[in-house]
Amino acid sequence: MSDSSPRPESPASRDPAKGDGSVREPILSTRYKAALGGILLLLAVTSRFWGPLLMRRMDYFRVRRVEIVGARYVAPSDILAKLHVDTTASVWDPTSALVARVASHPEIQHVVVHRKLPGTLVIEVTERVPIALVPAAGGMRVYDERGVALPIDPARVDVDAPVLAERDLALLRLLSRIKRSMPAFYARVSDVRRSGRDDILLVLERESVRVPPDVSMERLAEVAPVEEDLARKQLRVAEIDLRYRDQVIARLQ
Repeated sequence: MSDSSPRPESPASRDPAKGDGSVREPILSTRYKAALGGILLLLAVTSRFWGPLLMRRMDYFRVRRVEIVGARYVAPSDILAKLHVDTTASVWDPTSALVARVASHPEIQHVVVHRKLPGTLVIEVTERVPIALVPAAGGMRVYDERGVALPIDPARVDVDAPVLAERDLALLRLLSRIKRSMPAFYARVSDVRRSGRDDILLVLERESVRVPPDVSMERLAEVAPVEEDLARKQLRVAEIDLRYRDQVIARLQ
C-alpha cells in the first residue's frame, strides 16, 4: 500500500513562480549585505573627520615631544615659546593655530607641522635668509633681500654674509640673485660697495670684481675662466672689470 500523504519539498525544488516565500531569504540577505557595505563605506570615508576627534580624547596621543627642523638662526627655545603647547595637548589637535603662532616670528618665513605618532609634533620651519651685514650702533645688523632687518645677533650666531656700508636695496637684491644662482661665488664675497654712480665693487678674498648695477649672472660667471687663465700664467690679478660689453678687463697687481 503506497503512502499518498504529501512529502515536504527541498528548498532547491521549490518553484519561485508559485509565489511562496522560498526566494525572499536570498533577496533579503543580499539587501542586508548591501546596506552593511554602504554603512562600512560611509564610516571609512568619514573616518578622517570623526577619527581625530575620537583619538584626541586618548591619553596615548598626548604631546610628549616636540622636534624642530630647519632652525639655524632662531633659537629652538624661541620657537617653543611661540608654539605654546604642553602635555595636555593632543597630537590630533588642529595645527593651524600652531602654524600661525610660529609664523608670527619675524625670522620665520614658512611653517609646516607634522605628526609623528604616538606623541611627537615635528615643527619644520623655513627661515628668512640673511643676505648682508650692515654696521649699526653696537655692532652689525643682518638684512634679508627685502631690506628688512632680521632678529639675528651676529655676536651669538655665525652669519656668513658680505658687508654693506649701509642698507642699500639694490645691492641687497643683487646679492640675493648671486646667492641663489652662484652660491660658491657669493661665499667668496666679503664686501660690496658703490665706487661710482654706475660702478659696484664686489670685494673677494684675492681680488675685486667691478660690475654695472644690472650685471647678469651669465656675465658674472665669466670671472671664473679669467681667473683660471691668469692662474695658469702665474699672474696675480688685482681687479676684474665687467662693465664693458663683450670685454673682460683684468688689472694686474
